[in-house]
Amino acid sequence: MIQHKPETKAGWQRKFEDPIPLPGGRKLITLRDAADYITGLPKKGSDLPEWQTAIEALMLCSRSGPTMMARIGVMKALNRHVERVFNPERNDHHWGKRKLKRDL
Repeated sequence: MIQHKPETKAGWQRKFEDPIPLPGGRKLITLRDAADYITGLPKKGSDLPEWQTAIEALMLCSRSGPTMMARIGVMKALNRHVERVFNPERNDHHWGKRKLKRDL
């Protein structure tokens, strides 16, 4: 007797919670889209450690696990040149400014 596996939510057709925007307006919607994008990169680009990490995360998520991990890996690789800068002039924190009942 042939046993059929129940339909699982694993595989390359799994969708990201939020599509990954690419430069030029395209979006990566599924794990397969992301894998095709990475394999379409020039060899020099896809050999970078950031892309290798993204590929590893994609392969793990295609078997099981949250797609958020693969999304983070791809986003980090796409934004590897972006440097976050601390701006001390930004003053939007709210802690330390607690109002007391008597001050109202």
